[in-house]
Amino acid sequence: MRIAIPKETFPGERRVALVPSLVAPLSKAKLDVAIEAGAGEEAGFPDREFAAKGVHIEPSREALISGADVVLQVRSLGANPAGWKADLAHLHAGQVLIGTCEPLTAPEPIKAAAEKGVSVFSLELMPRITRAQSMDVLSSMATVAGYKAVLLAAEHLPRMFPMLMTAAGTIAPARVFVIGAGVAGLQAISTARRLGAKVDAYDVRPAVKEQVQSLGAKFVELPIETAASEDKGGYAKAQDEDFYRRQRELMTRVVAAHDVVVTTAAVPGKKAPVLITADMVKGMVPGSVIVDLAAERGGNCELTRADEVVRAHGVTILGPTNLASTAPYHASQMYAKNITTFLLHLVKDERVTLNLEDEITRETLVAHAGEPTNPRVREALGLPGTAGGKA
Repeated sequence: MRIAIPKETFPGERRVALVPSLVAPLSKAKLDVAIEAGAGEEAGFPDREFAAKGVHIEPSREALISGADVVLQVRSLGANPAGWKADLAHLHAGQVLIGTCEPLTAPEPIKAAAEKGVSVFSLELMPRITRAQSMDVLSSMATVAGYKAVLLAAEHLPRMFPMLMTAAGTIAPARVFVIGAGVAGLQAISTARRLGAKVDAYDVRPAVKEQVQSLGAKFVELPIETAASEDKGGYAKAQDEDFYRRQRELMTRVVAAHDVVVTTAAVPGKKAPVLITADMVKGMVPGSVIVDLAAERGGNCELTRADEVVRAHGVTILGPTNLASTAPYHASQMYAKNITTFLLHLVKDERVTLNLEDEITRETLVAHAGEPTNPRVREALGLPGTAGGKA
């Protein structure tokens, strides 16, 4: 069985779906690996390192994709709006495609792949269960994003993070407020603390208070009902507008008291809730910085513009959408570990075997046997809840 690793074509994407150190477990499983020439260059993995591991370097993208049994990508289908059609043209029935695909917000490419007979696995839908932790690309990439968000804030903040006692006087530590204590938020807390900042954090899920405190941050508690704030997968649930209005009212004073605000609040497949209004930005100290990690979903700040730097009322608002790609070496290393572990989970006797009794396989499979298969994807497409095709 041949595994293909194409070069990423999404603008600005520097990651690669496989790194040389992870070729060995695939070879052990008797899988042949081929990679498009130059695919790992921008991440720091030149062709010669792959070749040294026995990987075939293929100069033709069309030959690489069309000749593969399984294609591994970072951004595929809906996650690569400008490039997915060109790649799909090289795919044929019976192939397997694995990557991040944005199936809930961009389901049409999933339908197109299904109609071509391609089986698609979308790694964003990985269930949050213990067995799947080593395959969880969202958590891996959120770790990178949380780290880089704080470095971005430090670069734009006109003051230093740590408290310093110098002959020229004492410098007070920067005050950082992290909204959302998921993986990205917790990494942001940890990074800001390592840089010497005083850190506060808030999350709609009171259960994360202990995790926040374990990193040395103070957990901000708002007098607001949060009993139904978390779904069975551990993600924050979308709330009604009255909840978010009350939350904004209570948070206004907290936001104004901080030099840096990092927002990470996102609900899978939905527009990000607006947590910081223009009036709240106006109340912040001039020179303050907001890093909005929900920019790709519309933003947690009313003034955020994706991939732009906005300056309003003396406040700098950053809306990065692909921070993982700014640290491509380690981001690729983590992603490759996730995707190869997932692939080996699927492979039995040197071929991909679909066991739909297995939760990991069932939840990530979004297209098979000519149809979109995931119920949430089918709902987004306006299709009946159950696919007619069987694996």
